Amino acid sequence: MSKGDVVVLGITGHIGRAAALAFAAAGWSVRGMVRREAPLLPDVTFERGDAASLADLQRVIGPADIVVNALNLPYHQWDQGRFEAQLARVITAMGSTGKAMLFPGNIYNFRAGDRDVTPDSPQHPQTPRGGIRVRLEQMLAAAAERGDIQAIVLRAGDFYGPNSHGDWFEQGVLSAVRKGVVQRLGPPAVGHSWAYLPDLGRAFEHLAALRRSLGAFERFHFAGHFVTHAQLTDAIRAAAPVPLKVKDFPHWIMPLLGLGSPLLRELGKMSYLWRNTMELVDPRLAALLGPQFGTPFEAAIAATIAPYFNTAVRGKTMATAPA
Repeated sequence: MSKGDVVVLGITGHIGRAAALAFAAAGWSVRGMVRREAPLLPDVTFERGDAASLADLQRVIGPADIVVNALNLPYHQWDQGRFEAQLARVITAMGSTGKAMLFPGNIYNFRAGDRDVTPDSPQHPQTPRGGIRVRLEQMLAAAAERGDIQAIVLRAGDFYGPNSHGDWFEQGVLSAVRKGVVQRLGPPAVGHSWAYLPDLGRAFEHLAALRRSLGAFERFHFAGHFVTHAQLTDAIRAAAPVPLKVKDFPHWIMPLLGLGSPLLRELGKMSYLWRNTMELVDPRLAALLGPQFGTPFEAAIAATIAPYFNTAVRGKTMATAPA
């Protein structure tokens, strides 16, 4: 018997896919909205729809008990109110039903000097992108206060996981791994919060299952794996089947590349996240998830990097590098 009907918006993205898999594995009836071809996900059905269409959103959301709103926009399209307009459409489509929306938050809401970031930490964004994220959460809080929806924000660090593409872990840390190099994104002793996607998906499902015991508007912080940049590269080297060199990621090149790429220009503005220790902390969520929740860091790293080596090692095309 199904636990309930869940619709995932943005199911082709990192969080949407991870959440859909977690909900399906836990026994929910899961639907995903897609504009074009549907991804192959076990026990997930798909409906055509466009997030830019209020009618499509209303139709797809219709029977759902829970909406996982994992919609995103390319970095350089966040401004001019587009992100806020996208969220407003989803809130409107849900109506005054009291249904639960689970929404992924990130650390942009806070400034570089915020060492321990809790759900109650004051939000003083460092960049305009952070200001947008603050406004999105304010919209959710207002909708919950009106009684239209229940809004649950789950904030997490940078993503990584098996076959996850287009994130900083792949395009930064592992971008040169097939040449025998793993890149360190910041000073060795600086800590960073990482979210292993299978665990993050299960955390969304867990909060959905507990939603009736939660408030109308809730914020949670997913601790994930908080490690230094040195610990991350050490774990990758330990799990890799061949020796790897460690090199510093060339953040200096981002402004230059940004001259021809609006996306890279905006990404370069977030480099402060790699130079400052910012740890997501939430004892309440840790208690709700339980002490055995989560994949051990070393196992998560090994699972994530395996696809980068399997084919190359079998074909003996992987470049080796001195330790």
